[in-house]
Amino acid sequence: MIPVPDESAGEVPKAYVVKSAFVAGKSDADIAREICKHVEDHKARYKWLKGGVEFIDAIPKSPSGKILRRLLKDREREARRAKGAKL
Repeated sequence: MIPVPDESAGEVPKAYVVKSAFVAGKSDADIAREICKHVEDHKARYKWLKGGVEFIDAIPKSPSGKILRRLLKDREREARRAKGAKL
């Protein structure tokens, strides 16, 4: 999870998920909905995935195995820049 900017809350969490072969028959929207439902049922409100769920091929990791959140934040920043400014 990484924080993404939000106008009303400041920042909201967004999840990056790697799909397993176990869920191959389900659509991305169904899987994302199930993940959000699970988080809402088991976590505090400020941890709910208001930023959304995005599916990627692999989570970037350092040689020691730590998640490189900086690369995920850069990816999100580029996606927002490509989408354009809000008017």
